[in-house]
Order: sequence, then C-alpha cells, then structure tokens
Amino acid sequence: MSKLFDLSGKTAVVVGGTTGIGHSLSLGLAQAGADVIASSRRLEEVDKTAAEIEALGRKTLRLTSDVKNRSSLVSLREAVIEFFGKVDILVNCAGTTKRTPTLTVPEDEWNNIIETNLTGTLRGCQVFGEHMIQRGQGRIINIASLTTFLGFNEVAAYAASKAAVGSLTKTLAVEWSKHGVNVNAIAPGMFRTALNANLLDNTERGKELKLRTPMARWGHTDELIGAAVYLASDASSFVAGEIIAVDGGFLASGVNQ
Repeated sequence: MSKLFDLSGKTAVVVGGTTGIGHSLSLGLAQAGADVIASSRRLEEVDKTAAEIEALGRKTLRLTSDVKNRSSLVSLREAVIEFFGKVDILVNCAGTTKRTPTLTVPEDEWNNIIETNLTGTLRGCQVFGEHMIQRGQGRIINIASLTTFLGFNEVAAYAASKAAVGSLTKTLAVEWSKHGVNVNAIAPGMFRTALNANLLDNTERGKELKLRTPMARWGHTDELIGAAVYLASDASSFVAGEIIAVDGGFLASGVNQ
C-alpha cells in the first residue's frame, strides 16, 4: 500500500513554493520521496527552502520564477529538464488577494489579481503541461479556494479568479487526461499563516470564519500535504478534474449553533 503514495524518483516543481501553503507542500512532497524545485520570485526564499529540501536528502535547484512572466516559467522548465530529465509533478501555488468593495475596485487591482491567480495558473499549466503531454504522463495540482464555491464579502477579484481556477482544472482534465496528464486541485479552508494571522485572530471576519468551520480551529498548512501527495502519486491514477476541499468541514457547514 505504501508504494501507492511513494514519490521516490519523481521530480516536482512547486511554483510559489517558498512561503505559506506552497512551502509546506514543497517539503511534504520531498518527505514523500520526490526531488522538489520550490520556485518563487525572491531568491532568498528560494535558497532557504532549497536548503530545507536538501536537509531531507532530496535534490533541488535554486531557480526563481514569476507567474506573470511566461519566459521565466519556460526557463524554469528547461533548467529542471536539463538537470533531472523530466518533470512529473507541477503544483501551482502562486497567488495574491486584496479586500476591496466591488463597487470601487480599481481595474488595475482587479487585473493584477486575475493575472496572478488565474492567468498565472494557466501559464504554469501550459508551460509544464506541454512537456508532460509529450511524455504521456504527469500530475498537475492547482490551488483553488473556498471562494471557488462560495461568495466572500469584498474579495470579488480573488473569488472570480479562484472560481475560474476550478473551471480551468476541470477543463484541462477533459482535454489532457487522455494524454496521461491528471489535472486536479486542492481547495484549502482557513489556514493560519504569517500573512493572515491578524485577520483570523483579531477581526470579526476571523470570528465568522471560525464559526463556519465545524472543527472550530484553523488548519495547519502541513494538513494539506496528504491531499497533495495523494494527487501527485499513483494512488490517484484514475482521478481527474477533482477539487478536493481540505477545510475542516467549512463547505459542509450550515447552522453550527
């Protein structure tokens, strides 16, 4: 049974893989046996995460990338292929958000969020998917959101982008599964990170989010690793176009009091 989830000999690229959820998934895939290239825009974060991957006994490369720059993703792919010979797994983790009333959201703010979260994910899928289709095998894991399914107040651009990531995931599954490339997504619930700690701990919005979570706590980013390893491994060989919620029961929640 353990062989189903073993990633030994696999090469994984995690775009946006040096902070928050991406960082945890980078280390989790390495713990499962994969060589992992955790890439992001900041070289210092890339270096730090690469050292952690190497400390787990895995191989990596120190490469930056920006999902808003297609050529940087192409360079990342080519460098990984040159060194490792292949890319088996892609995780698209890069993302951004900002809370703004929809009536007054500036178009440049809207466009930046869509460009990063949706078009950036598309670029990653296209650039690495081309290689995977040529090989006849691969796993792509996108990061969706609770807002893929639900409306959240004053984050219309983020919600629209993540709803579209869910649709993109299903569409690519329809197009690419026949070529041996399984495309799925993970929809995280409320996970406490350095970026959102104040929001979750000290605001009415945070109180409401915890109330809506039946487990009555925030998730730990390591709790996303199991879903990622499953979707990256042979255990999910007949799984495509799925969005797995790891949310403490949030999407099942109706009345909690």
